[in-house]
Amino acid sequence: MSIISALGFWNTNATRHTPIEDVQGIFSGSLVAALGLYVLASAGLLTGSTAGVAFLLHYALGINFGLAFFLLNVPFFYLSWKQLGMAFTIKTFIAISITSVLTNVQGQVFQISEIHPAWAALLGGLLLGFGLLALYRHRASLGGVGILGIYMQERFGIRAGLVQLAIDLCVLAAAFFVTTPSVVFYSVLGAVVFNLFLTINHRADRYIAL
Repeated sequence: MSIISALGFWNTNATRHTPIEDVQGIFSGSLVAALGLYVLASAGLLTGSTAGVAFLLHYALGINFGLAFFLLNVPFFYLSWKQLGMAFTIKTFIAISITSVLTNVQGQVFQISEIHPAWAALLGGLLLGFGLLALYRHRASLGGVGILGIYMQERFGIRAGLVQLAIDLCVLAAAFFVTTPSVVFYSVLGAVVFNLFLTINHRADRYIAL
């Protein structure tokens, strides 16, 4: 009975996740997000936030994406710690670590030999959205603008998806310096799909579990 309860099958507290529920939610969200990043990378596309900057560094300078993604998120942990609390920061650190590792190893597990950039933008954007939504609902994120977006939504009521979309478009504008206009166009499409999915589906008044 205690094992079943710990897994959350009979969790009677609707507003609080059990530790096991958090573990599966954070791992699943990180895995799906890493898959979305891999789909985008398979078509040579970018995304926004710190992941987008990591893509820019990878494409322009050949820097390892997973390492760049992890290091770029380090400064945002201070904002997370001060404004969103220790638990959120620790879970976000774990999610970023898992996503960074999985993004690096996915090419060794399976490969996408060919994919149209429009389909990669749609599929990658939705996968990223699903992954980040799972993390948000377990009080975690993928760092960077995600942390800022959650803070703005909880502090000022501005939708996290809209905050992230605005900053993502600025990041993608910088992509004109390292890639072709067609790649930027499809990357923007993926970012719009991703952020509109979050804007529509992530609302604190609809999901309040901690």
